[in-house]
Amino acid sequence: MKLNLESIINEKEKWEKAGVTLPAYDVAKARRNTVEKPEWVHFGTGNIFRGYIGGICDRLIAEGYSESGINAVACYDSETIDKVYRPYDLLCLDVGLKSDGGIVKKINASIGEAFAARDDLERLKAIAVSPTLKMISYTITEKGYAIKDDKGYFAPVLEDMEKGMNDPKSAMGMTAYMLYHRYKAGELPIAVVSLDNMSRNGDRLKASVSEIAAAWKDSGFMAYLNDTSKVSFPFSMIDKITPRPDGKVAEMLTSCGIEDMEMRVTGKGTYIAAFVNAELPGYLVIEDSFPAGRPALEKAGVYMTDRETVMKAEGMKVGACLNPLHTALAVSGCLLGFNKISEEMKDEDLKKLVYALAEENLVTAEDPGIISPEAFVKEVLEERLVNPNLPDTPQRIATDTSQKIPQRFGNTIKGYTEAGRLDELKVIPLVIAIYLRYLGDKDDAGNEMKHSSDPRLEELRTKIASGNIDEVLNDESLFGSDMSDKQKFKDKIKDYYDKLNEGSGAVRKLIHDSL
Repeated sequence: MKLNLESIINEKEKWEKAGVTLPAYDVAKARRNTVEKPEWVHFGTGNIFRGYIGGICDRLIAEGYSESGINAVACYDSETIDKVYRPYDLLCLDVGLKSDGGIVKKINASIGEAFAARDDLERLKAIAVSPTLKMISYTITEKGYAIKDDKGYFAPVLEDMEKGMNDPKSAMGMTAYMLYHRYKAGELPIAVVSLDNMSRNGDRLKASVSEIAAAWKDSGFMAYLNDTSKVSFPFSMIDKITPRPDGKVAEMLTSCGIEDMEMRVTGKGTYIAAFVNAELPGYLVIEDSFPAGRPALEKAGVYMTDRETVMKAEGMKVGACLNPLHTALAVSGCLLGFNKISEEMKDEDLKKLVYALAEENLVTAEDPGIISPEAFVKEVLEERLVNPNLPDTPQRIATDTSQKIPQRFGNTIKGYTEAGRLDELKVIPLVIAIYLRYLGDKDDAGNEMKHSSDPRLEELRTKIASGNIDEVLNDESLFGSDMSDKQKFKDKIKDYYDKLNEGSGAVRKLIHDSL
C-alpha cells in the first residue's frame, strides 16, 4: 500500500485490515471547496500542524460541521511541501501513541492544498481577498514571530518593511501582505490566530505584523489592523507532545504493508515523514473572537472561551503543570545520560523530582474553570510523561531553555514572593541550579556535555565559566522575576549549584539527597 488517494480508494480493505481508519467523507469534494472557497489558511507545515490542527479540521469535515479543509502554506521550510505533502497527495498518516502501548492509525485528508508562499504569492493574494476566508492560523514556533535582535531588524524583515507589500520574505511580512490585500478588497474581516506555544501569543503576533505594516505608511491600513471588529488577534493555548517521526514507528507501519515510511530531513533540519507520531491527549483553548465567523471548532474538542480563561489555561500549563516538569526532566536527563523522557520517569530520583515540583507549582496555579489543574497534572504525571510509546527526548526539550525559563518558573516565584512564602520553595531553586550546572562543560559522569541549541547558550556558558553566577541570577529576562532583592533565594540556588559541581555523580547525589 502507498499513501495516496488512489490507494485509499482502490485498496480500502487492505488499509482497514492494517488497522488504519480512512477518511469518512468525499475528499475530492472537500478539496474543491477548499480551493474555490477558502475558509482557513494556515502558516507552518510541520508535524504539530499535520498531526493535530489538521486532525481537528478532518474531524469537522467527517462529522458534517465543515465542507472544506485547510489551505496549508509553508513560509520557513518549503521543502516539506515537496517531501511529505505532494508525494502523498496531501494525505497524512496520524499515529496516536497510547500510554498502554496501543497505537491508533488514521489517515487525515483535511489539507485541501499546500504550497510555499514565496513560490506562489498570487495564490496567497487570491486566498487573502476571498470573502469566504474566516481565519489565518500559525504554528511557526516562537522564532517565527521575531523581527529583530539587538543588532536591528533581520534582513528579510527589513526588506519587507521597504517593499514587502509587493514581495514579502518573512512570515510576518507575508501576514501583513495578506492583510493589506484584504484591506484593499473592502476591509474584509478576519481572525489572525497564533497557535504557537508562547504567552499572550495574539499580542506578539499583532505587534510584529503592525511594526512591518507601519513602515508602509498607510494610515487607513493601520486603522483597519487596529479595528477589532474587522481584524482580531485572539489568544490561544496549545498542548500536544508531538516528537519528530520515530524509526520504530516507521518500522511498524512498514510491517503493516505500508510503503515509503522512512524519515526525511530537510536542508533546514526539519525531521518529517509521511506519518506523524504523537500522544493521544491534546488541548487547544482559543479566545472566541472571530469577526468573519469561524469553523465549529468546539465540535472537535477545542475550548472556545474568553481571553481571561485562555490566559489562565496557558499559565496553568506553561507555568505549573507541564512545561516546568519538562524543563526539569530535560536538563536533568541531559546531565544524567538519558535519551527518553519515559525512561526518566522510571528513575525514582527523577520521578520524585517532578512530582515534588508539580506539588510546589500547584500552590500558585490558577484554575481556568475548563480544565482542573489537579486533573491536568495527574494526567501529565501518570499518563503522558510515562508513555513508553512516545519517542520524546530530554535533548529536544532542552532546546532554547533560556527562552522558556521566564514563563515556566517566573510566575511561581512571583506568586510565592507576593504571598510571603518564597523561603518555602525548595524544588524550583534546585531545578534552576541544575540548569546552571547543565551549562557547564561536563555531564554528571564527567563526559563532555552536549548542549541543545539555544540563542543564549554561549553567552550564559561564558558567564558561568567566569564565575558570574550573581550576574546570571539577577537577569530578569532569564528568570521572569526580579531577583535583585531575593538574596536568600539566590543563596539557596548557589548552595545547590556548588554541591552539583563536587565531582562525578554529584548531580545524582544531590537530587537523591534533596528529595
